Order: sequence, then C-alpha cells, then structure tokens
Amino acid sequence: MIQCPLTTIVQRGLERIVKASLVGQNPVAQRYSIITKTMLEVDGSIKEGGGQILRVATSLSCIFQKPIQITKIRAGRSKPGLRPQHLTGLELVANLCHGQLQNAHIGSTDVNFTPGHLKQGTFVADTGTAGSVCLLIQVALPCLLFADGPCKLLLKGGTNAEFAPPIDYFDMVFQPMVAKMGIHYSCDIKRRGYFPKGGGEVQIMTTPIKELQPITLLDRGEVINITGHAFVAGVLPIRVANIMADIATRVLKTQYKNIPVNIKAYQEPRNKAFGNGSGIVLVAETSTGCCIGNSSLGKRELRAEDVGQKAAEQLLDDLKHGGCVDEHLQDQLIILMALAAGKSSVRTGPITLHTETAIHVTQLLLGNQVKFQVHKDGDTNVIECEGVGFTAT
Repeated sequence: MIQCPLTTIVQRGLERIVKASLVGQNPVAQRYSIITKTMLEVDGSIKEGGGQILRVATSLSCIFQKPIQITKIRAGRSKPGLRPQHLTGLELVANLCHGQLQNAHIGSTDVNFTPGHLKQGTFVADTGTAGSVCLLIQVALPCLLFADGPCKLLLKGGTNAEFAPPIDYFDMVFQPMVAKMGIHYSCDIKRRGYFPKGGGEVQIMTTPIKELQPITLLDRGEVINITGHAFVAGVLPIRVANIMADIATRVLKTQYKNIPVNIKAYQEPRNKAFGNGSGIVLVAETSTGCCIGNSSLGKRELRAEDVGQKAAEQLLDDLKHGGCVDEHLQDQLIILMALAAGKSSVRTGPITLHTETAIHVTQLLLGNQVKFQVHKDGDTNVIECEGVGFTAT
C-alpha cells in the first residue's frame, strides 16, 4: 500500500469536494477554489487609509484579473470597515466582470475579490444612501474601457455629496481632460440627490477602446475664462444661489480682473432633484486646453456667502501654483496613466495623500510593469509614468 502524507490526503479530499460540488455551489468548494489561486494582499490602512485604496485596487484587480485580499479596511476611521458606498462599489465591479466577493458586508474589514472577465451590458448600482455616485464612476470607468462592447451604468445615490467631487465635475473637468487620452463617455443626470437620503440617478454610457493614449500636461498656459453655476434645489430660494454666484465672482475678480467670469445661478426643477440641496461649481479654462475645477456644497450651518467664497478661494489656490490639473483630478489620473501605452507627464501642485495612495496601490498590483516618478519643479511637481500599454484580450 502506498503511504500518503496527511497534507496530500487533505489536498485530494478538498479537490474531490470542489469537483463534486460545482453544480451545487458548495460553500467549501467556493472558498477552496479562491484560496488556491495566488491572492495579493492589499493593506487597507496605509496612506489615505480609506475608499481610495478600495477603488484603485479593485479596478486594477478587475482589469488584470488578479485576485486580491484587502485587509484592515478603513482601520483608522471612527467607523472601520466597509460603508454602504464602498460595498456598492465592490459589488458593482464584481458584476462588471462576473467576479466573486467573499466577506463583503457592511462593517467588514477584510474582503477577498476574485475577478472574472469583463463583459458588455447594463449594470445598476444603488448606494441606498447619499453615498457619492461619482465614486462609483471612479471605480467602474477604468474597467468599462476594456469591456468587450458598449456598456450602460445606472447609478443611484448622492450626486452632490461631501468628501467627493460633484457629478458636475465629471462633466465639466474630468471628461474633457481624459478625452486627451482617448476616453469618451456620456453622462446624463436624470435626477440630483442630496444628503441625507440621496435619491439621485445618473446614467453613464461607455464604448470600449483598444488602448489608452499617454497624456502630457506640462504647460498650463494662461487662464482665459472662468465659468460655473450655483444651484439650489427643493425648498431653498433662488436668492441663495444668487448670493453664492455673486460672492464667488467678486473673489475671483480680485485675482483675474481682465478675464470673463460667468457664474450662472439657477433652481433645479422639482422633478430633477430629490430633497433639498445647494452648492457651487467653478471651472477655469486655460489657453492650452486645461480645465481646473473646484466646488463647495451648501450646509445648514453655512451661510451662502461662505459657500461661494470657499469655492472661489479653493479654485484660486489650485491656480496659484501653476499646475495643469487640480487636486481632485491629480489622483484620478494615476490609474489611467498606468494603463496607457507610453510615457505620461503631468504637472501639478502639491502631491496629495490620495495621489500618494493611488501610486502606492498601483505599483503594488502591477509591480515592475509600471514605473512612477515624482520630482519637484519650482512651485510645481511633475508626475511621470511609463504605462503598461494594456489592451483587452
């Protein structure tokens, strides 16, 4: 009789479980099929220590079909673990590629994700809260660029939320800037949604591309125009929007006296917004085609004057250093630069913690395939990346 080590007996026993339960989807078989694959561990507490790690890691995992285990998720936050919008993002990406999630629930601090293959189709994601739909776009869009056909996303939640760019930013800044890399998509705001209930609805239509083009943004040029809008929704009066627009214009004119500043004030139609909300979005356009934006969201405890002033001052801060992108676009470009075919160079202001996090996670997942360098140049920083030139198979 042949003697087998105990580990070999256990291994063969588990293999029999897997083979015998493919039809019945035995949980033991599912768990074994995942852990036998090489799974890269991502520490969810490093750097920014929040949702940025989840978004970058999950997107790259999906695109490169690399299984990952994200541990210590949001460990330093007052409420550690997954929140509804983070869970919704994970589930959305899993749906895009028919992937498997393990231990994915509200409050979970450790999640396993095994991606499948990206497919075209229509996908729906609902945070069930005022969680930002814009953060859902951030995690899903890079994946959809490499699907095998056109895709439609129907995203529900907050369109103008705290701690995230408003949906207007994706239309007025992100979209024209990433078009330089060959990315084209449509964004239809069906209904706006605000804190605390959300209720917004956005439809995104994408078409796949063969490969991303590298981007070179080194010369900001001169600011030639500043546009934007101040809005109110629900029961808030239009005078609130007028105040925000007037104050923002006054602040911007202190630095840009001789260029057009056009900030419109309007009230959202009742059928186009859910709940009460207000805010202002500003965009500076430059002679070299750069779009630099900022925004501010209204709150009960904030005067309309303060909201308008905050947005204008933040925009002036982003324009002061001479970079070609604002602090919000800075980190969103990292994953796209890594995927592009060739060398990308982007001049920006101070490197944000979100950007440091995006670079760290990207290099962790792609290893020697991608190389980032950041160097100081006067009052600016230049981020350089030799991309992998990813193409869908």
